Amino acid sequence: MFKPLELYIGLRYTRAKRRNHFISFISFTSLLGIMLGVVALITVLSVMNGFQKEVRERILGMTSHATISAYNEDLQNWPEAIQLARNHANVIGEAPFIEAQTMLTRGGKVSGALLRGILPDYEKQVSTVGAHMLSAKLEDLEAGSFGIVLGRELATLLGAQMGDKVTVVTPQLRVTPAGSMPRIKSFTVRGIFEVGMGEYDRGIALVHLEDAAKLMKMGEGVTGVRLKLDDLFLAPRVSRELANALPGIFRVSDWTYQHRNFFSALRTEKRMMWLILFLIVAVAAFNIVSALVMVVTDKQSDIAILRTLGISPASISWIFIVQGAVIGITGTMAGVVGGVALALNLERIVQWIEGFFGVSFLDPNIYYISALPSELNWNDVGIIGASAFLITLGATLYPAWRASRTQPAEALRYE
Repeated sequence: MFKPLELYIGLRYTRAKRRNHFISFISFTSLLGIMLGVVALITVLSVMNGFQKEVRERILGMTSHATISAYNEDLQNWPEAIQLARNHANVIGEAPFIEAQTMLTRGGKVSGALLRGILPDYEKQVSTVGAHMLSAKLEDLEAGSFGIVLGRELATLLGAQMGDKVTVVTPQLRVTPAGSMPRIKSFTVRGIFEVGMGEYDRGIALVHLEDAAKLMKMGEGVTGVRLKLDDLFLAPRVSRELANALPGIFRVSDWTYQHRNFFSALRTEKRMMWLILFLIVAVAAFNIVSALVMVVTDKQSDIAILRTLGISPASISWIFIVQGAVIGITGTMAGVVGGVALALNLERIVQWIEGFFGVSFLDPNIYYISALPSELNWNDVGIIGASAFLITLGATLYPAWRASRTQPAEALRYE
């Protein structure tokens, strides 16, 4: 099988200055293509990981990792549900909430919004909305004051500022001498937040839990309990465990189910981008085939002499496999080093380019994510490096097989 002799001759062929400069050029472009392909793969996948993480954190900053609610009715024993969830090892935060679709009006301006009743002290355990307040604090929501906190875009649409009155219209009806009328209540704007997601900045309003209960006539009940976990990727398993542990019939859902289509689309996009960019490495591998075939043709007499000295066809194959593997390893390692370095410093590089040329790739006035996030995943790096090396190694098989089929008499006939 493989001996140091094949390794020595293969490395010698790799280092040797060939008479045919075209072969050297193709070998160099093959190495460069592999390196650029690996760099592009690592960098692009790191950027996609960064965007996915940024969007996921912004979504989960307003929603929750998991939610406990009752079937077709209000959750009355929510303190018991919180206590049971708190006993779970992976649950690190709990918060009751009331949600209802409402209509907000002010000065003739109307907008639909999701009204969410919260307890400020509990809410900070499961969401980051308190850290994104543009004015006032989330704790300014007090029971009985009927204060409301609006998303920035929603406040702009209504023309509402701090201290203004906003009328909340609920779909629930109340019977009056004039007939059935929707339930209406005036709230005072106590704060404005901006989390950087239009879905929430435009469509959510926060009030105190007790004020929401009075408005919706829910008494001591709530819509459900939101949970935060120490590892968000454990949400499906923890949800099932809580559903089995809680007495009675509860509906337990998690973020992977609530936003399944969105994150499935992101995963599909990442896979397709990986496949498209990997074609760069495949093209470089075809160049290795071309280069080695020409090397085999150029080294016909050398191969014949080696065969007459007793080297087996298998050893001849290993010589050219070593030569192609050196190109693959060098290109892959250079690509991995370059890709990791670029992915780790991408944000600073982009900032320097923007400052030097006076341009902005992600205008904060247009995009919610104004920086180019990058998150290096070492599993991706390992898979990319291994795949690039294997495909380049596979590209050496045909030229090596062709070299092993060389007949010494035919090759030396005209020497």
